[in-house]
Amino acid sequence: MGKRILTGIQPSGILHIGNYFGAMKASIELQNQNPGDTYLFIADLHSLTVNPKPDDLRMRVRRLALDYLACGLDPEKTAFFRQSDIRGVCELTWILNTITGLGLLERAHSYKDKIAKGFVPNNGLFSYPVLMAADILLYKSNAVPVGKDQKQHLEITRDIAIRFNQMYGDVFVIPEPIISESVAVIPGTDGQKMSKSYNNTIELFGEEKAIRKKIMSIPTDSTPLEAPKDPDKCNIFTLFKLFSDEGKIAALAAKYRAGNFGYGHAKQALFEAYMDYFAPMRRRREELEKEPGYIDEVLRKGAEKANAVAAVTMEEVCRAVGLR
Repeated sequence: MGKRILTGIQPSGILHIGNYFGAMKASIELQNQNPGDTYLFIADLHSLTVNPKPDDLRMRVRRLALDYLACGLDPEKTAFFRQSDIRGVCELTWILNTITGLGLLERAHSYKDKIAKGFVPNNGLFSYPVLMAADILLYKSNAVPVGKDQKQHLEITRDIAIRFNQMYGDVFVIPEPIISESVAVIPGTDGQKMSKSYNNTIELFGEEKAIRKKIMSIPTDSTPLEAPKDPDKCNIFTLFKLFSDEGKIAALAAKYRAGNFGYGHAKQALFEAYMDYFAPMRRRREELEKEPGYIDEVLRKGAEKANAVAAVTMEEVCRAVGLR
C-alpha cells in the first residue's frame, strides 16, 4: 500500500471563502499529489452531536458535495463519500471506546472549548475523538491533514491506535499529521478571523448582488480620497491578495500609495477579483445542480471503494478482539 491520505469535513452550513482558502482548496489539491489513494468524507455522523434538523442535515450534505465537486474535486482521483455510508465506522468506534481511557478524552481541548461556548454536553460530543479515530484507522490512513487546532485529536487517535496494537497485535497504521504552516488565517469583512459566528463571512457561492453588497459594506478608516494609503494596513487589500497574482497585487498596491484612489475603488477591485476567480466554479456548480443523480453516483462509488477497504480492516479488528 502506498501513502493513503484521509480528510473529513463537517456539513455545518454554507461555505465561505475562509473555508475555501483555509482548508478546502488544500484538500482538493491533495488529489493531484496522491491520485487514487486519497479519501475525503462528509462527516455527517459527527454533525449529530449538535442535533441538527434531519432535513437541514440532508440539505447540507448535498450542498457540501455539490460545492466540493464544483471547486474541482475529481472523484476519479479521490474517494468521496458520506461517513454514514460506511458500515464499519460505528462498530469500530464502539470497539475503540472500550480501550480508550476517560482521562484521555477529558483532556481534549475541543470539548472544553465547546462547553465554554455554551454547547449542551452530550456523550457524542465528549467521545467525538473516538469516532474521529475510527474514521482514520478504518482505512489504515498514513497521513491526515489537520489544522493546528485539531492536532490534539490526531494525537488522541495515535494514542488509541498504539494502545490497541499493544493489546491485540499490529493491526493499525499509526497516522502522521500533515500540518500546513503556510495557511494563513483568512480575515472576515471586519478584520477578525472569518467565521459564521462573527457574521463576517463572504459566501463561496453567494448570489452576485448579495456578495457585492457585503464587500461594499466592509468598514474602512476615514483617510481622504486624495491621500496615499498603506495597502498592508487595509483589510480590503488583504482579501484581494487571495484572488490575484503578483502582478495584479503590485498594481493595486501602487494605486493605494499614489493617492486619488478611494476605498470604494478598492472594494470594486476586490469584487471583480472575487467574481473572476470563482467564475469557472460557479458555472460548474450551475451545471451540477441540474444533475442530482450524478452527485448520488459519485457518493455511492466513493462509499463502495471505502467500504471495501473498511471491511478488510474490520475483519482484522474483530478477529483480534475475539468477535470472529
